[in-house]
Amino acid sequence: QVALVESGGGLVQAGGSLRLSCAASGIIFQIARMGWYRQAPGKQRELVATITSNGRSTNYADSVKGRFTISRDNAKNTVQLQMNSLKPEDTGVYYCNAFYISRDYWGQGTQVTVSS
Repeated sequence: QVALVESGGGLVQAGGSLRLSCAASGIIFQIARMGWYRQAPGKQRELVATITSNGRSTNYADSVKGRFTISRDNAKNTVQLQMNSLKPEDTGVYYCNAFYISRDYWGQGTQVTVSS
C-alpha cells in the first residue's frame, strides 16, 4: 500500500517562503525517483522539480529555477521542497510524486496560496 503524504502548505505573502514535506511509505524509497508537481485552477498539472533516487541530480521547471530547492532524506523516507521568493503565480495544489518500478504514485496534494 503506497502512500505519499504532503504537509507544509498554506497562505503566504509574495516574497515569502514555505517548505513542503512529503513522507513516503509502501515503497523502497531509496530506489524511487521523487518529484513535486503543481496544478493551478483551470490548468494542467506541471512538473516543478525532480530528484534522483540517490539525491545526486535535480531538475527544475524554468519558472522556479533559482527560487525552489528539492531535497530528500533517504533515512527518513521524506522529500522536501523549499520555496523562496514566492510569487502569486506559484499558487496551486502541490503534489508529491514517486516514480517507482516504472509506475507513478501521487500524494493527495497540499494547497499553496501566495497573496499579492
